[in-house]
Amino acid sequence: MLPIRINQTADRRKHMRRKLDMIPAALAIAASLGAGATAWAQGTIKIAYTDPLSGPFAQVGDSNLKQFQYILDYINSKGGALGKKFELVPFDNKSQPSDALLALKSATDQNMPFIMQCSGSNIAAALIEAVDKHNERNPDNRIIYVNCGAIATELTNEKCSFWHFRFDIHAAMKAETVVRALPKEVTKIYLLNQDYLFGQSVQRDIKEFLKKLRPDVQVVGEELIPLGKVKDFSPYITKIKAAGTQALITGNWGPDMTLLIKAGMDAGLDIRYYTMYAHLTGGPTAIGPGGDGKVRAIMPFSENIAVEDKNAEVEAWTKAFRDKHSFDFYAAGFRTIFEFLQAGVAKAGAVDATKIAYAMEGMELKDFLGHPAIMRKDDHQVLTNYYVGVFKKGVKYDSEKTGLGWATEATVTAKDLDQPSTCKMKRPKS
Repeated sequence: MLPIRINQTADRRKHMRRKLDMIPAALAIAASLGAGATAWAQGTIKIAYTDPLSGPFAQVGDSNLKQFQYILDYINSKGGALGKKFELVPFDNKSQPSDALLALKSATDQNMPFIMQCSGSNIAAALIEAVDKHNERNPDNRIIYVNCGAIATELTNEKCSFWHFRFDIHAAMKAETVVRALPKEVTKIYLLNQDYLFGQSVQRDIKEFLKKLRPDVQVVGEELIPLGKVKDFSPYITKIKAAGTQALITGNWGPDMTLLIKAGMDAGLDIRYYTMYAHLTGGPTAIGPGGDGKVRAIMPFSENIAVEDKNAEVEAWTKAFRDKHSFDFYAAGFRTIFEFLQAGVAKAGAVDATKIAYAMEGMELKDFLGHPAIMRKDDHQVLTNYYVGVFKKGVKYDSEKTGLGWATEATVTAKDLDQPSTCKMKRPKS
């Protein structure tokens, strides 16, 4: 009987070995079928959000986060996408590209279909490159980079990517808007911007549009400052005044904007300020009552636009945010983002990054004011209405309890912002 028992044991061993040999193949099949569907298996559609949530620029990230959540609560109350709710998963990148890349790694490890980032074009450039590499190497676990505010012109031109969708107009578009907004009597300007990819874009693009549109304007001074390092802007204000400046143009954001504006107001510098971010949290407080009629911002929205347009629905919607927070709701573009993602997922019919990316190309929706918002297919650059707002008294909604608020001085339509692109889009083969 012993030989028979030996043969049975050998047979069992062979059978077990065959089963073990089949495991890698089975796992590979499961991975190929299931990796792209992981988001389906989860209860929500997760969006990684990485921005500064600590350090000198934390106020920007925190304000964004509060507005995102307010918008997502609304989008989810309308059914989300494909019966699933969106969920925002925040990651603090401390304004460092390396930390943003760690957030990307965490997002892809969890099969999230989207990563969103707003602040810092240097970080955006790093994310574009990293997302491209990841998606090429991992066709079953791709991710879309949703850019909500990193606006260096290059990012949807020579650095464009199929996986990158920018939902804010870029620096050259804002530069053209600023130059067109300069009154004829302003012929001497000063440029002061942050010394990194975005600030360098602003400096370059402003000068290019001055040559084309306002050759009579003289740049009497220009500065590039280290990002987030200057604590006292009074020496810069002294130079700006000494140069005989009539208008200061700056793309500064965060403390580099608020401290600059405050220094100018404290010194009684009687010039026009043309900014791209004075309307963000902290800007109105820094300007204060002394800035009545002096400060302009290139913006996607202010709470008084709804009043000016007699749009009661939008006014009520933004007022509900104001009632809960100590700062303005300025993020109309953020709502456009989530409505595009909602429509993209629905059109794709799956939580699949490749299908969603193809679905959003060339998509046109109405923003919540009823104006067209277009995701240009050629470079994944949004085109949408923008506004030049002036900070002044006499508006219905003031900002940050200053007694002053934003009134629309000019409207620039999506069609007016349709600048050409040098993007040569490379689309995935599958």
